[in-house]
Amino acid sequence: MRAGRDLIEATKAFAPESQLRSWWVLLSTTLVMVASYAILWRPIAWPLRLALAAFAGLVTVRMFILFHDYMHGAILRGSKLARVILYPFGLFVMTPPRVWKETHNYHHNHTAQLVGSNIGSYATMTLAQWSQASEAERRHYKLVRHPLTVLFAYFTAFMLDMCLMSFLRSPRKRWDSLLALFANWTATALILWKFGAAVFFFGYFLPLFIATAAGAYLFYAQHNFEGMQIQRREEWAYDRAALQSSSYMPTGPVLQWLTGNIGFHHVHHLNPTIPFYRLPEAMAAIPELQQPSVTRLTPADIARNFRMKLWDPEQQKMVGFPRD
Repeated sequence: MRAGRDLIEATKAFAPESQLRSWWVLLSTTLVMVASYAILWRPIAWPLRLALAAFAGLVTVRMFILFHDYMHGAILRGSKLARVILYPFGLFVMTPPRVWKETHNYHHNHTAQLVGSNIGSYATMTLAQWSQASEAERRHYKLVRHPLTVLFAYFTAFMLDMCLMSFLRSPRKRWDSLLALFANWTATALILWKFGAAVFFFGYFLPLFIATAAGAYLFYAQHNFEGMQIQRREEWAYDRAALQSSSYMPTGPVLQWLTGNIGFHHVHHLNPTIPFYRLPEAMAAIPELQQPSVTRLTPADIARNFRMKLWDPEQQKMVGFPRD
């Protein structure tokens, strides 16, 4: 079985993109997303509006994967036209391109490490660190990993952390964090003023709320699942971190389309320059990628993933909070 550089080299055959296919997925997804939001601004029956808002939110997740792949250089690398489309989208979903690229690249290069685990990801403590933490540190850690924090990611992960806090940490460097925040608040005020609460709720807030909650949970489950591994810094290896600390989330074809194949997360972490539409192809062709840890979008798995709170180095697994 290949490992290390040999395994990473094997994935490079799947990194070349088809420019035609990349443009097709970008333009078609943009069209579907814009059309979905536009219909939501019409005075249609609320049950249909609710269903369409959920669809628009999930299409926004797919669009985010395209933004994500572009930032990795996996699709349309260096295209100024793609940048014109995708950078405003990043501001729209309160994911400022500068801070996203910085923190997400760090996350890829330090997956499954305890030090700096809070940068671009959910912080992870060991049982020993938990026992030594202050009450304030414990409260903060519990809050970050609480299911309601993930559900309300529109406010917590995106508006507060990705925009406001990232700007306050480095105002000169992360000016686009303030721009994203200003764009969101301005759009909210203008839509409420000009078009009313119903249009704002169904045509703007609810799709974004669904998209950010879904994205936050997908990210959580991809690195907080039964069977994930944390490596000691002196033993850390990039390929093991990708395969042992990133999950595979199989879904049906509709959800696979809507989530942009992000369920093939272990493949993506091994080589983030593979375009999202080639991830299934890479997994099918490389035997070493075919025995990943699996988590599913079932109530049982979701509940199980949220119980994964602390790393127990003795048992070599994630466990829940200790009972006092």
